[in-house]
Amino acid sequence: MPAVITRGRGRRTISEINMVPFIDVMLVLLIIFMVTAPLIAPSMIDLPSVAKAARAPDQVIQVIIGKDESLQLRIDKNTSSLPLATLVAAVTQAQAGQPAGASAVVISADRSVRYESVVNVMDKLQQAGVKRVGLAVQSTR
Repeated sequence: MPAVITRGRGRRTISEINMVPFIDVMLVLLIIFMVTAPLIAPSMIDLPSVAKAARAPDQVIQVIIGKDESLQLRIDKNTSSLPLATLVAAVTQAQAGQPAGASAVVISADRSVRYESVVNVMDKLQQAGVKRVGLAVQSTR
């Protein structure tokens, strides 16, 4: 019920919001959260780990993406420059003589190459049915 003030001749109601109950409720909620927060177990994120493969691939096919986004294919120390369409065909042809999973494709890209170019090459290789596609990294140590 609003408070009524009588001053002089007329009556006037005060239309103010009483903040005390709001503050009381917020302080109670704050105390509840402060008490229960340490009791909640922190969530654990299961990150993938990198380990050595059980068996090294028999053949490593390396796709090199240069600064100018040119593509090179290196198979057993033989390097050739190819466009993307023929690169995919050459990789599948090189893997054709190998048993399934015996050869791996490693993509090496320059640091300044756009991410889109690397993903495009990976996508084309996976669409062609290449099973093992990885990225070459350089250790900073």
